Amino acid sequence: MKIKIGGKLIGEGHCFIIAEAGVNHNGNLSLAKKLIDKAKEAGVDAVKFQTFKAENIVTPKAEQAKYQTKNIGKKESQYAMLKRLELSYSDFKKLKEYCDKKGIIFLSTPHSSKEDVDLVAKLCPLIKVGSGDLTNLPILEYIAKKHLPIILSTGMADLGEVKEAVKIILPINKKLILLHCTTNYPTPFNEVNLKAMLTMEKEFNLLVGYSDHTEGIDISLAAVAMGACVIEKHFTLNKNMPGPDHKASLEPQELKAMVQGIRNIQKAMGNGIKSPNSGEIEVAKVARKSIIAAKNIRRGNIIEESMLIIKRPGTGIMPKYFKKIIGRVAKCDIKKDELINWRMI
Repeated sequence: MKIKIGGKLIGEGHCFIIAEAGVNHNGNLSLAKKLIDKAKEAGVDAVKFQTFKAENIVTPKAEQAKYQTKNIGKKESQYAMLKRLELSYSDFKKLKEYCDKKGIIFLSTPHSSKEDVDLVAKLCPLIKVGSGDLTNLPILEYIAKKHLPIILSTGMADLGEVKEAVKIILPINKKLILLHCTTNYPTPFNEVNLKAMLTMEKEFNLLVGYSDHTEGIDISLAAVAMGACVIEKHFTLNKNMPGPDHKASLEPQELKAMVQGIRNIQKAMGNGIKSPNSGEIEVAKVARKSIIAAKNIRRGNIIEESMLIIKRPGTGIMPKYFKKIIGRVAKCDIKKDELINWRMI
């Protein structure tokens, strides 16, 4: 299966890398543009934000997650926190234009509201759905009807819940990619369960990837080596900035290192066919061995095992034919340490 996104063919050796700016702009358009600049410099395929209006996605008294309270350093309602992190619809249009100018794909995750989905569908070549909406089947159906590629995160879900979401989307829209995810910021390594990504690939026969909330870049690289065709990773200008997600995000130099690592792994994956490459063929001439005369052999002598030795280089008869040479008759004089070839025997 292959899905084309912004000129990139996903599922054909190219890992689509999303730099998740999220709300790390802290509600500031200027900071959002700086994040776009850094994402472009790092070499990612796309930079992603989050489109929402606080009043549409959370009740005024909804509590924060523990990690949010810890990372922000104070306890307040989700509403108060999210209200500070909002960007206007006009801001998102400006960010889309800025991304186009910079030559990077603009993405944003809509949160529950049809109005958010409508805006994102106009601005983005795909719709990325966050884990929080995996069980929001009405909005998944609405998103599917936009007939854009969908990338669906599956944090906090068991396989049955993923099945329910897939069952809603696929009859309407076949362009679906599933991301394994652990919704905890940062995610401890022992809670990653990266093999679950392969479980979903096998269960649904869909493209899969990984939305990484761990510290560092190791798990993203491991996911690519296991076959992830999409990697999503939070990044920030500075981990010490105030806000809920900065501490679990990469700084620009780390993001660049992750991108380089992923591209190196892609090159190393190959086509799966076990055969020597062109460089190895040349090396084989000096690294492999051949059947060599262990002593002077006169024309007419019957070749015995004691007359032969195996040495480098590998440009003569391969050692696997050793037993076939024994018993043959030398057709010419062969000097000690001379490579034996089939014309000689």
